[in-house]
Amino acid sequence: MGKRYYCDYCDRSFQDNMHNRKKHLNGVQHHRAKKAWFDQFRDSTAILFDEQTKKPCRQFLQRGVCDFGANCKFSHMSEEEQHRLRRRLEEERQHQKDAEERPVFGRHINEWLQKREKKQAALGSKGDPTTTEDTEEAETEHQIPQQLL
Repeated sequence: MGKRYYCDYCDRSFQDNMHNRKKHLNGVQHHRAKKAWFDQFRDSTAILFDEQTKKPCRQFLQRGVCDFGANCKFSHMSEEEQHRLRRRLEEERQHQKDAEERPVFGRHINEWLQKREKKQAALGSKGDPTTTEDTEEAETEHQIPQQLL
């Protein structure tokens, strides 16, 4: 039977030889499937930039359908959709900015490891595993707002 080549983009398999693989990889169907796959992972900024640089598709505006679909070199996004996308981008940027400015609660991992070692040592040497640091930690946990936990 021989080896088979499976194309993840097209969800097809065929006999693996140089001629068949080259023919498939240069095919229109493969290029469309590959483009569709990578378009899924484009970020909002790139989509908005591309749509703003394109002129509106006359056929899509008149009929609501374009024969070229995703391969059309004109924009199928309405002004309202562009405005919504722009607003969503601004919200994402603001959220990211707020996250960077928000103080980080909690302690450094090394502090936590040292306390853990002390607890384990205390547990091994005496029967009472609670230390003053435990009560301190419990108090600070109650001071942290619930949405941050």
